[in-house]
Amino acid sequence: MEILIVGPNYAPEPVGVGPCTTGMAEMLANAGHKVRVVCGTPSYPHWKIIPAYRRLRIWRAVENGVSIIRLPHYVPSVPNGLRRLLHLGSFAVLAFLVVSALMLRRRPNAVVAIIPSTMAAIAARFCAKLFRLPFWVHVQDLEAEMAIATGQIGGSSWVTRLARAVQRLALRGDRVSSISPAMCRHLANKRVSRHEIVEFPNWARPDVAPIDRPSPYRAEWKVDRPFVALYSGNIAAKQGVEIIAQTASLLAHRRDLLFIVCGDGPRKRELAESVAECDNIRFYDLQPADRLADLLGLATIHLLPQIAGAADLVLPSKLPNMLASGRPVVATVSPQTDLGRELSGCGLIVPPDDAHAFAEAISRLLDDEPLRATLGRAAHGKAVERWSKQAILEGFERELCAVVAQRSWSTVLPQG
Repeated sequence: MEILIVGPNYAPEPVGVGPCTTGMAEMLANAGHKVRVVCGTPSYPHWKIIPAYRRLRIWRAVENGVSIIRLPHYVPSVPNGLRRLLHLGSFAVLAFLVVSALMLRRRPNAVVAIIPSTMAAIAARFCAKLFRLPFWVHVQDLEAEMAIATGQIGGSSWVTRLARAVQRLALRGDRVSSISPAMCRHLANKRVSRHEIVEFPNWARPDVAPIDRPSPYRAEWKVDRPFVALYSGNIAAKQGVEIIAQTASLLAHRRDLLFIVCGDGPRKRELAESVAECDNIRFYDLQPADRLADLLGLATIHLLPQIAGAADLVLPSKLPNMLASGRPVVATVSPQTDLGRELSGCGLIVPPDDAHAFAEAISRLLDDEPLRATLGRAAHGKAVERWSKQAILEGFERELCAVVAQRSWSTVLPQG
């Protein structure tokens, strides 16, 4: 079977949607399918094009059995407002042109679009419909809802309605999937698809597991305090990372605790400047993917801040690996959300935007070693049970093959 995947994010982007799309494509290729990916120039989460791809050209490569076409779309240094729309729109236009040309030469058996980007998914849907191909849209992030929740879309009601209408247009396929039960329910309530909406979660990396030795990063970074509260990932609006800076200030008296923020994003400089005088927090760049187990093993506890209203709009892709590391999590989330339920028994949750409660939860875990160990074991157990990469991806392949077979069978049935 030939499969075309369309989405802006792909390896070598180290975090976010990119590793998930890469894992999907490489699994399908390993299973014997011919896989082609149309993606963007790698730039996330730094919002800077990786030096090797800065030439204005279409990049073609075959990596781990996957044929990749990378498009030279616009990448803003500050991704907000009009610039973000231009970023997404430029990729969508280029993707439409390239996907159309590919289909004129050789039609795939199925088209899979990844959201984000909504606009690129619309382009892919149009091409699939034009050539009468099965179309699967997979939602990693509800872009319109997140933009509204984080204030990226203004208060104008017509702008909000337009954004949601565009999103609904993208969410029309032979199959629609998303990464959590809450997001699937949200899509079902919007009646975006006449077909079943299926859950296709992200997964934990197989090489991430609890380590029973000091992490090598402890010596490399000269960490001389016994406890580490770690945040690793994107530093942007929907993460609500400001609470980490506030909490570091509240816990400055604890000389046994070091906060480490490892990542990049549009709010990193602002966050670092806000705690410039604190000696209990450090900032590092994202680390190589093959050292993720060592990085997560540095943590005594993991920090998972989320802004109010965002917890059921996205299930952080970093969560499975955090739990797989066997460390408890402290998150800012309501217990009634899917994220809150996922963390039940695996960590402590506090209300969003409550830095004092966040600090108290961190202190409670640091001062109660038996509780910390119990929650850590439960976290690892949940990752093994719920986020097995092989099981998740094999399930996706079976469902995709079924969709293609169903569409192929329907085309040969007599009409009327």
